[in-house]
Amino acid sequence: MPTSIASWPRLGLRPLALAAMFGVMILAFLLSLSFGSVHIPLEQVLTILLGGEAERASWTTIIYDFRLPKALTAALAGAALGVSGLQMQTLFRNPLADPFVLGVNSGASLGVALVVLSVGVANTTLLAVTGLIGNLSLAVAASVGAGAVLALVLTLAQRVQNSVTLLILGLMIGYITGAIVSLLLYFSIAERIQAYIAWSFGSFGGVTWSRMHVLAPVVGIGLLLALILTKSLNALLLGEAYARSLGVDIRRVRTGIVASSALLAGAVTAFCGPIAFLGIAIPHLCRALLRSADHRVLIPACILVGATTALLADLFAQAPGMSVVLPLNAITALIGAPTVIWILLRRGVERGTFGV
Repeated sequence: MPTSIASWPRLGLRPLALAAMFGVMILAFLLSLSFGSVHIPLEQVLTILLGGEAERASWTTIIYDFRLPKALTAALAGAALGVSGLQMQTLFRNPLADPFVLGVNSGASLGVALVVLSVGVANTTLLAVTGLIGNLSLAVAASVGAGAVLALVLTLAQRVQNSVTLLILGLMIGYITGAIVSLLLYFSIAERIQAYIAWSFGSFGGVTWSRMHVLAPVVGIGLLLALILTKSLNALLLGEAYARSLGVDIRRVRTGIVASSALLAGAVTAFCGPIAFLGIAIPHLCRALLRSADHRVLIPACILVGATTALLADLFAQAPGMSVVLPLNAITALIGAPTVIWILLRRGVERGTFGV
């Protein structure tokens, strides 16, 4: 991080870069609508989006019913995870912090495990009869699990004075929920284990238009809260003591950051499964592209770059021209891990440190 606020680049030098990021995101969005098991020419995609009639009626159905909600989900998820990761790295002053460092991911996974794996353990038929084992039930279960952990973390954030202590408590919560999931996996049957593992691969394809009415507002609220906290995030760059000297209420700001990050990560995990590496990689990539630590430009950049990266990852996972769908988390790991390694090594050589 820079050693002084005066070292941040002026905002006037950044609009062109942000405009370029926006253009790349739009291109990635259109490509995600064009490519898949059925290729639809880009000009036909634009015609359909503008309300025109496509050469084939099936193309309109494919775009509106399947690819458009999936692309919007990917964009929202990437933006949410990117901003959430940025906030976590700033709050904990740790380059390896990510949206799930507070145990929100583990809580969501526990909720899904309790629904999916307990059916195999208890051999109950009620859930199966009511259709509760399905994409919507997994989203509800993950939301409840993530919400429970969120409530616990927010309570702890009000009582804990040190961010490092809060980080350790979040990790411990993650270990506890992970242990419970492991026990459920051990005693469950093979079919339920397979269903849980399939959810853990991550996917943007499970969000329909009706579920978008839940996902989009929650992500919007989380992003709005992050934008409201921009000045406080900038103050935290130089440490909590410096932020206090500027009159920042550290406890209130910490609670706001935790709430925003948990909302963003929890919503994405609930509807898309645990998406790995985007929360770690996107903030580092944006800092490298903009050469800035100012959250006034980093938050919009994380939204745009996060959305673009998620769209490209989903495009690669679709294996254009083939009927198979690759595990999304495998693609995000192949994109995210080398990015983090390259950026950290480069910054280590330039600065002699691996700080955020």
